[in-house]
Amino acid sequence: MSTPGGADAPPRVRGLDTLRAVIDKVRVAVVGVGNNTSALVQGIDFYRATGSLVGLHRVEIGGLGVGDIDIVTAFAISDAKVGRDLHEAIFEAPNNFPRLREGDLPPSGVTVRRGLAGSEEIERVARELAGAEVVLYSAPSGRPDVARAYAEAALQAGLAFINTTADPVARDPGLLRRFEDAGIPLIGDDLASQFGTSVLHHALLRLLEERGLTLTSSYQVNLGGTEDFRNLVENPDSKMRSKRNALGTDKVQLAPLAYMPHLKSQKVAHLNVEAQGWGGTEISLDVRLRVHDPSGAAGVNVDLVRYAAVARRERRGGCPAEAGEHLKSAPTPGSRRTG
Repeated sequence: MSTPGGADAPPRVRGLDTLRAVIDKVRVAVVGVGNNTSALVQGIDFYRATGSLVGLHRVEIGGLGVGDIDIVTAFAISDAKVGRDLHEAIFEAPNNFPRLREGDLPPSGVTVRRGLAGSEEIERVARELAGAEVVLYSAPSGRPDVARAYAEAALQAGLAFINTTADPVARDPGLLRRFEDAGIPLIGDDLASQFGTSVLHHALLRLLEERGLTLTSSYQVNLGGTEDFRNLVENPDSKMRSKRNALGTDKVQLAPLAYMPHLKSQKVAHLNVEAQGWGGTEISLDVRLRVHDPSGAAGVNVDLVRYAAVARRERRGGCPAEAGEHLKSAPTPGSRRTG
């Protein structure tokens, strides 16, 4: 009797360990050293140290596990973070995402660089991206010119670009075409959190439709305590458009976002759905959701980074179809041919 992985094992099993051994780790440059980056960096350390599978959507993507992600470059604009080791900077105020493990993280060896201040610095940033293969843009929403400038730097450096913000980047047909023609992935726009308000709301609306109920009205209210949330309160337009894209109906009212500092890294959402059933009888549903917002982002970013790396290595330009479920405002089919 042969043993598992022995001479009689199927080639795909026998060669699996060798395949994993030769796969390069994903080398990531992060833009923005806020709560979302803190959650991602701490999470990678947590899964490497514990081997836990709790909270993971995809254990492996293209042979790449969570522990195969290395942050090799980081950019920020805060004087308190620039020049610091990344593992120190992620805990610098106003970041308020909690520590996932006791004790300090060992030095990362990555010193946070000064972020891009204007389009004239695109070439400088492109040079400093050397050594990475994926750029994760995790700066606050509401700065479309900055998001575009980093995308230009990534394209110039030949790197995949992920836009986690609501600012339109991948939805720009001209920019998407250039990434496609270069065989470089451009993923965006705006995260659909691993388990957030838009994901839950969309699922409820889809359930109504599947069960033959008629939606009459619905609303959602979002409260949060992170700096990202405060920025969205001050710059709500692109975020509101992105939320409407995710929900796919004009029967949902979106209340203005509210910044509540005491919530820290948590978000509280209230959802209401009013519908009609058999014979026009009334149905009313109210839901309250409380989550750590940065965790929801990290749980999605860890997959998007690996999708981007695999697509880049296969020279598949543009927005990979497999990334669509993680985005609120992915490019629509045929968008490359318009604009």
